[in-house]
Amino acid sequence: MKIYKGKSVFGGIAIGKIQVYVKGEKQVKRVKVEDTEAEILRYRRASEEAMVQLSVLYDKALQEVGEANAAIFEIHQMMLEDGDYHESIENIIHTQEVNAEYAVAQTADNFAQMFAAMEDEYMRGRVADVRDISERLLSILQGEAAEKVSVSEPVIIVADDLVPSETVLLDKDMVLSFVTVHGSRNSHTAILARTMGIPVLVGTELPLDGMLDGTQDGKTGIVDGTNGIFYVEPDEETLSRLQKAGEEEQEKKALLQTLKGKENVTLDGKSILLYANIGNIKDMATVLQNDAGGIGLFRSEFIYLEREDFPSEEEQFQIYRTVAEIMGKKRVIIRTLDIGADKQCDYFRMEREENPALGCRAIRICLTRPEIFKTQLRALFRASKYGKIAIMYPMITSVKEVQRIRENVEEVKAELTAQGIEYGEPEQGIMIETPAAAIVSDRLAKEVDFFSIGTNDLTQYLLAVDRQNPALDEFCDIHHPAVLRMIELVVENAHRAGIWAGICGELGADPELTRDFLAMGVDELSVSPGRILPLRKTIRETDVSEYRKTWQKSW
Repeated sequence: MKIYKGKSVFGGIAIGKIQVYVKGEKQVKRVKVEDTEAEILRYRRASEEAMVQLSVLYDKALQEVGEANAAIFEIHQMMLEDGDYHESIENIIHTQEVNAEYAVAQTADNFAQMFAAMEDEYMRGRVADVRDISERLLSILQGEAAEKVSVSEPVIIVADDLVPSETVLLDKDMVLSFVTVHGSRNSHTAILARTMGIPVLVGTELPLDGMLDGTQDGKTGIVDGTNGIFYVEPDEETLSRLQKAGEEEQEKKALLQTLKGKENVTLDGKSILLYANIGNIKDMATVLQNDAGGIGLFRSEFIYLEREDFPSEEEQFQIYRTVAEIMGKKRVIIRTLDIGADKQCDYFRMEREENPALGCRAIRICLTRPEIFKTQLRALFRASKYGKIAIMYPMITSVKEVQRIRENVEEVKAELTAQGIEYGEPEQGIMIETPAAAIVSDRLAKEVDFFSIGTNDLTQYLLAVDRQNPALDEFCDIHHPAVLRMIELVVENAHRAGIWAGICGELGADPELTRDFLAMGVDELSVSPGRILPLRKTIRETDVSEYRKTWQKSW
């Protein structure tokens, strides 16, 4: 038996045959050319073809892993069009009078080295992306088909590394797990792996000569994604132990399925709403599969991000109406446009900001560009006639902002009435995700129908920690007393004013805090669809009154 340590991307246990994937190295020769303009034209045509291929990959990923993950291939298209990357290739062709293949390979090496040397772990994860788009260009220039992993039976794939395009082209039914020598938890390949829901290890300490020469094909392997261990030819004791652990894991998953249709009620009778967070109408299938009681956060900004121009009122109306009709009498909370910070949209033509997380984003864009805001409001009010839609406004800091929102709403309603267009009367709430909103939540509660606490940004602003910077992970304490005290304060102020308060940030799915949220009196938890049933299990096993007796608030 051989044991190798790796970094776990997704937990679980996979047992099966090993299949080693060895990528054929592209032979790129430096060839002197006389007509550099013709060579640059070759490169540009290859780049255009690569854009078409990436568009096809995007559509495939959209169907299989959802919009947020398919966006990887939009990022690849942007990298392919990046001025520095593009200029480097053409400059090498022109100044060195060489073939396009050599210029692409040289640029790929230069950019990969640059990303690999960066301190930011996220940027180091971009090495695989630049390799991926460069290999695609080389395949087109050399007249070859892009490589893909081919499997005919369920296997554990072992590779030096996998790029996103190879990962998305995998036959998901034939992959038990994959283990790579290189790669990081923040790579786009790792992100796709999490969506596939299979145990995956990256950065595994495998001997390249001994593992990637094909001699390991067909041998038994075990991937322990929970502990980050890869076993090759395990002994009987290890095989038996991990088989048992795998069976227990499957039993837990099956047990969770028995909770479908059950109420989210504690042992002492406290009821809580369990809703799902989604980014696109295509996520509705997982919402229904996991028996969510409603949608607590529909991120409407993805409607804007997937387009090259502003979506029309009618386009938005059809999307909102469809979601409302699918959910029937269940509440659908749609967050208004939350563009800005880490979600940029070129056609908005926003001014460059030194600190976009604190800049013109979310409700600030809507209030300063009412033509965009009112178009969305019209679509939302019209769609609310077809289901239980609620509207939620992000990035609020003051009562004055809520009053300005109400003015826009009243203008929209007056316009619809004058035009003879029917509309509903949706609940209207706000996100509490700034310290300012939390501190004046007693006043804000008198202005709205509900609160939804966005713990991601609330934590970032309270702790003054950029949540997009992995180098600050150790300082981003999501269990910080300040965060938990703020949540409790907001819930108390909501209840005093007679409105309900929920949580729609990542913290809502934290199993270590579920009983604390119940004890605080949180009315709703909105989480990713896959977390609904595990949370329901915890809720149904909790006696809140008993827990409160021994509740020691460390915060």
